[in-house]
Amino acid sequence: MTLDEIKQFIPHRDPFLWLDEVTEISDTRIVARKFLPENLDLFRGHYPHFPILPGVIQCEAAFQASAVLISQLLPTGTDMAPVVTRLNNVQFRSMVRPNQTIEMEVEITERLQNTFYLKGKVTSNGKVSCRLEFACTATQIG
Repeated sequence: MTLDEIKQFIPHRDPFLWLDEVTEISDTRIVARKFLPENLDLFRGHYPHFPILPGVIQCEAAFQASAVLISQLLPTGTDMAPVVTRLNNVQFRSMVRPNQTIEMEVEITERLQNTFYLKGKVTSNGKVSCRLEFACTATQIG
């Protein structure tokens, strides 16, 4: 799935769109990627002499990947979007630096009507940088 296709499923836009492409998608799982150029504005202020991607942005990238996945499961023609309602068991394992690509893998573990329970993993350079469990609820946004 290309960036233009991603934008058809979620409302996020630059400078807060943390997906470049979706490489895999099924009814319960998605894998997406984002390249992090060294001139990314947030690197200027987050440890300027040793820039790292904030953990909260890694979580947001996983949330956005889940939003693409969930949006495909919602009825067409509705003004509903997934909104994060809970975040649990977050672990930050390694640093993500400029000029790296992060890969987000998110899986739906349970669904109760319009509430989705998910687990996610963010990796970079073959190392897990973040693991998380979270919930989203499809909410009317129009």
